[in-house]
Amino acid sequence: MKMERIALFMAAAVVVMGTSSAMGQESSSWNVSAMYVLGDSSVDCGLNSMFYPFVHRSHSLLPCNGSNSILPPYLLAEKMGLPYPESFYIQNGSTEALLSGLNFGAAEATIMSPNSLSHQSLNIQLRQLFETFQLLELQLGQEIASRFTRSSMVYLSFGKDDYISLFLHRFSGVMVNYSSQAFAQILVDQMVRAMRNLYNMNVRKVVCMGLLPLGCTPSLLSEWHIPTTGRFDDVVTGCVEVINQLVLEYNTMLEEQIVILNQELLDAQIVFCDVYHGLRKIITYPNFFGFKEAKSACCGLGLYNGVIGCLSSDMACNNVSAHVWWDLYNPTPQVNSLLADSMWSGEDLLSNICRPTTLHHLFYNPV
Repeated sequence: MKMERIALFMAAAVVVMGTSSAMGQESSSWNVSAMYVLGDSSVDCGLNSMFYPFVHRSHSLLPCNGSNSILPPYLLAEKMGLPYPESFYIQNGSTEALLSGLNFGAAEATIMSPNSLSHQSLNIQLRQLFETFQLLELQLGQEIASRFTRSSMVYLSFGKDDYISLFLHRFSGVMVNYSSQAFAQILVDQMVRAMRNLYNMNVRKVVCMGLLPLGCTPSLLSEWHIPTTGRFDDVVTGCVEVINQLVLEYNTMLEEQIVILNQELLDAQIVFCDVYHGLRKIITYPNFFGFKEAKSACCGLGLYNGVIGCLSSDMACNNVSAHVWWDLYNPTPQVNSLLADSMWSGEDLLSNICRPTTLHHLFYNPV
C-alpha cells in the first residue's frame, strides 16, 4: 500500500513537471500525500522518547492503551487513506519511510525548551521535520520534493505538558515569575513561530490542536481534591475550573492567532481543533455518549486513580470503554475515536470542533 501511494505520487509529479501549463498551477491531483505529526503524549505512547521508560517522571509509563494507532492523528490518517506515520526513532530512514509520513511527537514534549534532552521540545521536532524535508529534496530533487511537501499535512499537538510540568507546579518557579496570561502568550508566540516556519518549509495544510480540559483530568482532580467537602469548582462535572480557565485562555489566544495567520499567509490552510469543548461535553453528559465513569482513570492508583500513573497494563480496569480517562491526563481510545470522528466530519455529536473547517474539507481542498 505504501509503495503504491509513493509510485502514484511520483508518477503524478513527473506528469505535472512535464506539462508547462500545469507548472503554473499549485493545485494537484492528490489531496494529502502524507501526514507528519509533532506533539506530546497526545500523539505518542512513549515509543518516540529514547529514555522515556527511565525518565517519565510523574507521568504514566503507559500513557496509551495499546499503541499509537488509537490516538487521534492515526485515526485521522486511516480516514484519509494515508499510512500510519511511523515513529521517528523506529523508521529505517529509507525514502519510502520518509514519504509515508513520520511521527516526531514524544510523550512529555513541551513547547518551551526542556532542561533535559530526554524530552523533545517543539523546536527539536521542527528541526527533525526540516531535516527530513531536506533529505527528500536530496533524494527526489527540488521540484518533486517541493510539491510533495506542499501536498503534505502537519499535525501539531502541544502545550499540555507545559502546563502540567511547569506552570501548575510551584517548584518549577514558572508560576511565580509569570502571570497566566504572560505564560499563555509565550506558548502561543512559540506555536505561531512554528507555523510560520512550517509555511516557510512550503507546508500549507496544518492541523493545530487546542488543549484538553486539564482541570477535569484524574491527576489534577486528585491533587486539588478538598477532603473536607469533596467538592470542586464545578459541582456537575467535578472539574477544577480555575485550571480550565487557564486552558481556555491559551486556547482562545491560539485560535485568534491562527485566524490572523490564515489571513496573512497566502494560501495557508491552518485549522484549529477545539478538543476542550468536545471533551467537556462528553464529561458533562457521559451517559449520553456511552460512558459510566468520567472522573476516575482506567489505569492508575490512588484517588480517582490519579495519584500514580499507569505502570502496567495489569493495572488497567476491566472495561476500558466505560471510562473517559485512560490514565492521569490522557483519554481512552473510545473518547479519541469520538473526537476524531467529529474533527473529520463536523457532523457528529460533537459538532464544530475544528475551525474554520472540518478536516474532511481540509483534506480534499486543493492547495
